[in-house]
Amino acid sequence: MGLGTTLSNVMYRSLLKPFFFGLDAERAHLLALRLAGSPLGRLVPGQDASQYPALATQAFGLSFPNPLGLAAGLDKDARLLPFWQRLGFGFVEVGTVTPRPQVGNPRPRLFRLPKDQALLNRMGFNNEGVEAMAKRLEQRPQGLIVGANIGKNKDTPNEEAVQDYVRCFSRLQALADYFVVNVSSPNTPGLRQLQGREALVQILGSLQALNKLGKPILLKIAPDLTEEQLQEIGEVVRDTGTAGLIAGNTTLSRAGLHTAASQVEALGAGGLSGAPLCARAQQIAEHLAPQQVPFVGVGGILDGPTAHARLQAGASLIQVYTGFIYAGPGLVPQILAYLNARLHGPKS
Repeated sequence: MGLGTTLSNVMYRSLLKPFFFGLDAERAHLLALRLAGSPLGRLVPGQDASQYPALATQAFGLSFPNPLGLAAGLDKDARLLPFWQRLGFGFVEVGTVTPRPQVGNPRPRLFRLPKDQALLNRMGFNNEGVEAMAKRLEQRPQGLIVGANIGKNKDTPNEEAVQDYVRCFSRLQALADYFVVNVSSPNTPGLRQLQGREALVQILGSLQALNKLGKPILLKIAPDLTEEQLQEIGEVVRDTGTAGLIAGNTTLSRAGLHTAASQVEALGAGGLSGAPLCARAQQIAEHLAPQQVPFVGVGGILDGPTAHARLQAGASLIQVYTGFIYAGPGLVPQILAYLNARLHGPKS
């Protein structure tokens, strides 16, 4: 990492992070996004995603300049694609997007657990809708791989959910490089029921029937699935010609937290992400690898070693979200430099 990146890391840890962490979590999130999209965002040191040629990765029929991506949820409406590209991400996943705009669940709905390097959220697919995303993707920067994470509106019954996924996919098919079917968020009532075989076959089969451009379609799964459910989902992926999995979403588990149980309980319902999810996400990766189902590893990736471990467990690509909140933009060059050193030796 260069001097600019080192200074940026120091500034984030000593100035920006204390400021943002002094605000309500969602307010801080929105403010950070506004700053990143302003001229101030251009002051953050960046790097070329292809800086380490040996990290170039082929996955899901696409060529990635490196295997590190931004997970869905941070840039729900595809507002900051040039910023993420400047930071050196190999790809960016936007969404979750729904056919119609929706405000999501009542606030407060996003919380930090600093003792655990974790976030708890019950956002509820708040987004501006597929039309707003389509207009932004029409202006996307060249050379950046963008995935679209698609979901259903809260008021759409599960028996009609396939229509919502079809609408999002149809509108964005020519605008995104790959698609992710999100049936695993814990924050939309009943959504996880769509992880059953019958519902998955209907949704994934319908999308594949419309997939005239041959875009990779992936399925995002919950980390709370049993081994039997993971096995069944692997079979569905193969049977429907689905490209692979995003493993995985946030967890409902509260096991092993350092934050007081009473404090966590007072925050209410929601999905947990960050360091507490790392061990379970690693287990899922190790379970999926023998099934020969390609997958993107996400959950508890906080630094170079955790990123390397997920790739070693069989992930084709990896994504970060909560780790980025705690470490700041310097996480990207730190992970890429570590991976290059561990996997491919000195920088080319």
